[in-house]
Amino acid sequence: MTATSLEVRAQDGSVTAAVELDPEFFGVQPNIHLMHQVVTAQLAAGRSGTQSTKTRAEVSGGGAKPYKQKGTGRARQGSTRAPHFAGGGVALGPKPRSYRQRTPRKMVQLALRGALSDRASASQVVVVEGWDFDVPSTKAALTALSALGITGRAMIVLSRGDERAFKSFRNVPEVDIVLSGELAAYDVLCSDSVVFTRQTLPGNNSWTEAPTTKAPAGPPAAKSSAPEQADDGPVEATAQEATVTAAAPETATDHDEPATEEGA
Repeated sequence: MTATSLEVRAQDGSVTAAVELDPEFFGVQPNIHLMHQVVTAQLAAGRSGTQSTKTRAEVSGGGAKPYKQKGTGRARQGSTRAPHFAGGGVALGPKPRSYRQRTPRKMVQLALRGALSDRASASQVVVVEGWDFDVPSTKAALTALSALGITGRAMIVLSRGDERAFKSFRNVPEVDIVLSGELAAYDVLCSDSVVFTRQTLPGNNSWTEAPTTKAPAGPPAAKSSAPEQADDGPVEATAQEATVTAAAPETATDHDEPATEEGA
């Protein structure tokens, strides 16, 4: 068994993660004879088996003998509803029957894993993060297939909650839709590409999330001394103004008192 790594893409084609596929489902050596037997059984089970013909006993009429037994020169006949008569019954014709073949569950599972492994080895397996359709749109579905690089006949594996995706892909002629629980070997082998989502991908797979890119941090801004000088200037000036203001009344008082005494 060999493990296969795939890129997980968004609906617009961008890579969002990586996944290492489970070798139990995608690393099995395909058994051609087994897959042929399982596919034949699947196609046989799809037959209705309702075809039916009437025998000479079921055709109405023919009760009387056509002509007498002897004297006519012809072969003796007992009923006109014999198979060699027009309007008669059919000999050995088909009757309703069931075409189902008994296929063990392990054979069915091994055939499916062999088909998935064959598509994975040919790089025909696509994993999508999820289908994000605001409204059902066939145009948006075609755009998504083009962005993912999917060409030819594709099979989209959906979950039961992907109703908008189902309505978007159902009108595309070369796209087949199947639920994850109804996936079969015949569906895989009839498609050029098999498209899974994160929810519908079978097996225990190893997921690796894509690293998120952050904006590079710039160099630290250099501290300039200009703002500090500008801040210190008003502080020193305020201190000087306070000293002058405080000294001014004292000087004025010293000059006024002697003048008052002389005037008195």
